[in-house]
Amino acid sequence: MAMHVEIRTDNHIRGSDQLYDGIRVGIQSALKRYAEQLTRVEIHLADVNGPKGAADDKRCLIEARPRGLQPIVASHQAANLDDAVDGAADKLARALDAALGRLHSFKSPQPQPPAEAEEE
Repeated sequence: MAMHVEIRTDNHIRGSDQLYDGIRVGIQSALKRYAEQLTRVEIHLADVNGPKGAADDKRCLIEARPRGLQPIVASHQAANLDDAVDGAADKLARALDAALGRLHSFKSPQPQPPAEAEEE
């Protein structure tokens, strides 16, 4: 089952199919390790300062919804949308590693090596 990716923009970002397709492919690639565990990924793009412009005013917030867990969120601001999306995706992957890695280690403990027999 593939994860569902939704992309939303504020009214200062001109969305296009090309923009959405590129972001969708990048996110699916960045999060492919978790594809079976994620039900949905929501990407929110914003131009923080709107038409005024400023350095690092593009923000990407990504909300991942792992099956059976609370959503995990990461965001990043950068000078352009590509860098903002890449930064947020990197942060989200690290957060998923931490959350799902811990969960996995609790659910399936590592087998213990057999105890060595003591010499008499």
